[in-house]
Amino acid sequence: MKVAVIGGGAAGFFAALSCKVAHTQAQVDILEASGKTLSKVKVSGGGRCNVTNGCESNADFLRFYPRGSKVLKKTFGHFDRLKTIDWFAQRGVELKTEADGRMFPVTNDSQTIIDCLRDEARKLGVEVVQNYRVSSITPTHRGFELFSKAGNRVYDYLIIAAGGNNKPESYDWLRQLGHAIIPPVPSLFTFNIPSEKKLTLLSGVAMTAATVKIQGTKLAEKGPLLVTHWGLSGPAALRLSAWGARILHDLNYQFSIQINWTQLDNEAQVRERLESVSAELDKKLVSNINPFDLPKRLWSYLLDRVEVDESKRWMEVAKKDRNRLINVLCNDVYKVEGKTTFKEEFVTCGGVDTAEVDFNTMESRQIKGLYFAGEVLDIDGVTGGFNFQAAWSTGYVAGLLGGKD
Repeated sequence: MKVAVIGGGAAGFFAALSCKVAHTQAQVDILEASGKTLSKVKVSGGGRCNVTNGCESNADFLRFYPRGSKVLKKTFGHFDRLKTIDWFAQRGVELKTEADGRMFPVTNDSQTIIDCLRDEARKLGVEVVQNYRVSSITPTHRGFELFSKAGNRVYDYLIIAAGGNNKPESYDWLRQLGHAIIPPVPSLFTFNIPSEKKLTLLSGVAMTAATVKIQGTKLAEKGPLLVTHWGLSGPAALRLSAWGARILHDLNYQFSIQINWTQLDNEAQVRERLESVSAELDKKLVSNINPFDLPKRLWSYLLDRVEVDESKRWMEVAKKDRNRLINVLCNDVYKVEGKTTFKEEFVTCGGVDTAEVDFNTMESRQIKGLYFAGEVLDIDGVTGGFNFQAAWSTGYVAGLLGGKD
């Protein structure tokens, strides 16, 4: 039996390894279009690889998928985060859980995960073929013929784990097989704010918990927020981009965001906090201390934004100035003009229609012997290890080939 896995990423490797263990006599080949494998694993999580998340249950875990949560419930029933953790542990890779639930190798190095996957492929005899780009696929009476400039190949079974792509034409070869494609758009991207130069000068400043809302919608996220050279990033912004992927695409990435920089819920609480400590602050310089534990550079920027002289003492700040400060702390508004998407790390909303795949086996409902795994499907999660878990789970189940021999 010959099995081809198209795509040398996380889902592709996991599918190939699962297939070789389940079907020891099979020839299993990973066919990668580029000259490198596991590139997204390498750069994810700042080079640490956010393998999965420490959510307590599958039900909790599934809440973090803007698209695909219902179908993934079936796949997680076969292979979930606990089995992922155990799979890596059995191969000497221990994972640790951080305060926000993200799980990384204890080495804090994505190369640990890459080495584990590549070593396992070598041990099992999985062949990795690079620079093999499939241009088209023809189902035959015995399987599939793959067409490529690097030479045609014939296989009995085929697992497609080719990843996502924001260009609709990149899915033409799958449309030709008769599969419906949900139009792809970017997910997990950062917000560009080119008009606010003073904000971007704060590049590197991070908030542990800010609330970001997209005006005119119900979209809002609370979490870490990072100021960058081009605007805003961090989990709060990235999660917003995931949940709002199609809405923001339709707005041509031109919209306004409203930020609550404090960890308090509303303006009334911010006012109460400020008034409760005003006696302690009165004789202190506005620049030296703030009651909201904001980074010093951000605090100075916000004072400047509402024209409060930071050389004054708190007792010298007029009531109207305090009101303006309270408002900007809770309701700071910025115009977003575009996005920044990092090709290798971030993900795509859209892909192969999940209605055409049996998620108990990952087999196509259209073509027998054809399986799918990973981001090529219309599945995507927010940041935090959820996209990799979808890759491990769908890859593992696809590799079983529905129990076929």
